[in-house]
Amino acid sequence: MTSGAPGTKAAGLTVPRHIAIIMDGNGRWAKDRGLARIRGHEEGAESVRTVLRTCGEMGVQYLTLYAFSTENWKRPKTEVAALMKLLERFLRKESAELMEQNVRLQAIGRLTDLPASCQEELHRVIERTAGNSSTTLVLALSYSGRLEIIDAVRSLVQAVKAGHMDEAMIDPEVFSKHLYTRCYPDPDLLIRTSGEMRISNFLLWQLSYTEIYVTKKLWPDFRKAELLEAIEDYSKRQRRYGGL
Repeated sequence: MTSGAPGTKAAGLTVPRHIAIIMDGNGRWAKDRGLARIRGHEEGAESVRTVLRTCGEMGVQYLTLYAFSTENWKRPKTEVAALMKLLERFLRKESAELMEQNVRLQAIGRLTDLPASCQEELHRVIERTAGNSSTTLVLALSYSGRLEIIDAVRSLVQAVKAGHMDEAMIDPEVFSKHLYTRCYPDPDLLIRTSGEMRISNFLLWQLSYTEIYVTKKLWPDFRKAELLEAIEDYSKRQRRYGGL
C-alpha cells in the first residue's frame, strides 16, 4: 500500500502519518557504560515507551519498529534468549498501557520463527488491542525485507497457478497487496539511530519514497525531544515523489 494521505498538523508541524524506526545502538550504549548488552536492550525498551506515547500525542497513526531481524538469530544464543524473554516481558507489562493509550498492536515478519511462548503472548496482545483506534504499533520481528519480497513473489505465483489472477494483472499496487505490510500505508519518515547510514534490509519495497532521518543518538538515548526534532526536520521537507 502506498502513502499519499497528508500528515496531520500539530504545533505548526506536518506530522508524518507513518514513522518507521531502525532502533540501533543498544549494545554500544551498554558497552560505553561497562554494562551487559541486555541492559542496553532494556533501556531501549524505555525509549519505545516514550516514543510510542509521543506518537500518540502528535497524531502519528502508524509506528513501525525494527525490533528483531532474521540476521539477529546469528547472535550468541544467550543474547537471543534474553531478547526473547525481554520481548515477552514487554508485551505482558505494556498490554494494559496499550489499552489505556488506545494503541493497536500488530506484527510483521516470519513470526513462526519466534519461540512458542513469545508467539502466544504476541497474539494475546494483538487480539486484546484489535479494537483500538489511535496509533497502530507494528513490531517487525524475525523480519527481512528481502525475504518479505520473496514471500510476496511466492504468494503471487500461487495465485496465478490457482487461476485467481492473470500474470498480466501484476503491477506495483497488486504486488504491495502480497507484502506483510498490505494493511498499512508506506512510511513517510524513516528514523535511524546511532549514525549508521544504511537501511539494513528493512522495508526495502516500502521505503521507495520515504524521507530518511539519521541521528547519532543511540537508541536508549532517543526520547521525546529527539523524536520531535526528527518530525520538525521532516516538516521542512518537500515530498515530490519523483515529480517537480
